[in-house]
Amino acid sequence: MNLNTVSITDSKFRVAADVGGTFTDIISFDENTGESFYGKTLTTPTNLVDGIVHGVKKAGPTLDKARIFLHGTTVAINTILERSGAKTALITTRGFKDIYEIGRINRPDAYNLFFTKHEPLIKRSWRYEITERMNAQGEVVVNLDEIELRQLVKHLKHNGIESIAILFLHSYANAAHELRAKEIINDLCPEMFVTTSHEISKEYREFERTSTIAANAYIGPRVKSYLAQIDGKLAQESFDGTFFVIQSSGGLYDVVRAQVDCIQMLESGPAAGVIGAKAVCERLGLKNAIAFDMGGTTAKAGVVHDGQVVMAGNIMVGGYATGLPIQIPLIDIQEVGTGGGSIARVEVGGGLRVGPQSAGAAPGPACYGNGGLEPTVTDANLVLGRLSADNFLGGEMRLDTGLAEKALNELVAIPLGIEMLQAAEGILRIAASTMSHVVTRVTTERGLDAGDFMMVAYGGAGPLHASLVARELRIPKVIIPPSPGHFSSYGMLVADLRKDSVRTWFKPVSQIKFDELEQIYADMETEGKELIKKHVKPGEQLIMKRGADMRYAGQEHSVTVELPIELFINQDSKGIKSAFDQMHMQRYAFNSIQSQAEIVSLHSSVIGFLPKPMVKKQVPNTNSLTKKVRKVFFKQSGGFVDTNIYQRNDLSYGIKLAGPLLIEEYASTTVLLPGDELEVSEYGDLIITIGSNQ
Repeated sequence: MNLNTVSITDSKFRVAADVGGTFTDIISFDENTGESFYGKTLTTPTNLVDGIVHGVKKAGPTLDKARIFLHGTTVAINTILERSGAKTALITTRGFKDIYEIGRINRPDAYNLFFTKHEPLIKRSWRYEITERMNAQGEVVVNLDEIELRQLVKHLKHNGIESIAILFLHSYANAAHELRAKEIINDLCPEMFVTTSHEISKEYREFERTSTIAANAYIGPRVKSYLAQIDGKLAQESFDGTFFVIQSSGGLYDVVRAQVDCIQMLESGPAAGVIGAKAVCERLGLKNAIAFDMGGTTAKAGVVHDGQVVMAGNIMVGGYATGLPIQIPLIDIQEVGTGGGSIARVEVGGGLRVGPQSAGAAPGPACYGNGGLEPTVTDANLVLGRLSADNFLGGEMRLDTGLAEKALNELVAIPLGIEMLQAAEGILRIAASTMSHVVTRVTTERGLDAGDFMMVAYGGAGPLHASLVARELRIPKVIIPPSPGHFSSYGMLVADLRKDSVRTWFKPVSQIKFDELEQIYADMETEGKELIKKHVKPGEQLIMKRGADMRYAGQEHSVTVELPIELFINQDSKGIKSAFDQMHMQRYAFNSIQSQAEIVSLHSSVIGFLPKPMVKKQVPNTNSLTKKVRKVFFKQSGGFVDTNIYQRNDLSYGIKLAGPLLIEEYASTTVLLPGDELEVSEYGDLIITIGSNQ
């Protein structure tokens, strides 16, 4: 790692900026020398661009030397969760405006008298019906009433509507009416944000499509304005390169597409982290790993299985019980509101709860000294000695232990009638237990055993808690990559351009006509190539991946199956059925080889490879290690014990150490509990073998 110690030449840089709920992380990567420069600042909630610019300046290289600017952001998901989007209207087929509210009539908690349904982003009074109708084959049943539409648009404009979502029935089969409606609206209201369902999702399931397009329209004006603000600021800084945004699928798309297809950046930053974890697996020769990201506000988990990132076709924003479905291809990421800034509190009845409320960047944990009064996970780590008050963020930010102790004592320890250190230890254990659930949601609930995986832990707080979480799940080894506090930004640097497409296509596998199938895939791949090739240099690789949503005849729900290109070359329908049987067995622990299977939707991914930063191999260092000693609290050791503190930069390939110990670096601290053992890989990764709970 290089922390602004090397003179900056006229080299071209790639700058990656990840804006989280608490911190904004910047990496400037020199493509000529392979050196990286790091910046980390508190996120500025009132003006996120300020935090980015401040972080870039801290990293060192100026934006006029950058060739590519990469960005991951939480602005899309936060706009939905905070309900702070635009005043939005939904225009749909006559008779169907309430599909958005009726949903799937889920009631997961049948006996809960206080259960509430999902709350639509667009209230009923702003949902409108228009005369038109297509059937499921894409044939026109009722023509679009253009006069009626024009009158409606004038009404919406008069009432201050800022954004319009257009969802016509079966437009995935024929988009003609949606296209014409958008043309009319753009003609009458060119300043209005207008989005159509076929642009975002060409799959069936009208409720999910309605929810997805409503969300895209709801966040669209804010996301578009935010990205335009960054783009303008980059221009002021003489940046003349290409601005890419990371998608929820882990791929990159340019800022022009991002300002239209906003919903694709829903899990932007977390997706980059999983892509980074895949790169770690590739360099270490691993096939399976859990990507565990703990920041200041949330903890996230994804999976790399058989060398590939596990994907999903939808997400429930806000949870299964009351959440809103978003139907897009994305990395299967689960998250929970537990991070370094998660607030610990005693609830009515005397129970201790950690999160999901967070102190965020402002005011932040009590120990930040910015006005925060409530105890957080960070405060607990500080009073237990696991964080250094003088060396937080490399010494840039001093923490106040006295304020942390005061908050923990007054709001947790005294109300519970326990010692302050016991309260702090309890907060960490509750946080670890909560975070272990998010790991099981991407492993056990997907038919995978977490104990068969290693864990790649990152984020500013990930290395602090990884050993505790691994013990909960009996994960044998944890990997801490270099610069874990900036790892999602690193993930952007190793990401590729990507365009995912999905088309609904109902067909029994036994009746597949490969000429027809090949034409559908070719159309999707041609669309993807057109969007990507302008950003890929001649000679750089373009690849296509194919998959399908499949189910047994008579089933309602499907599973997504990756399909090797050889199956299409050989026109092997039995191979497609076999691939589905295997996936169904993995997911549900049973299959039905004799039963008929059918395809529901087809998936295509076009990937344009970009040059990757090369991680340099290290050479063994025979010099003796320097260390400090600090008293740190470990329950396994019976309390405070003298603990060795090492600097990450001093650890080289081949070094072996045993816990308890701490490893400090800029933006993160790694904790080895008693019984843990550490070895440094040739790439500088910390490979931790987890001890027992005893």
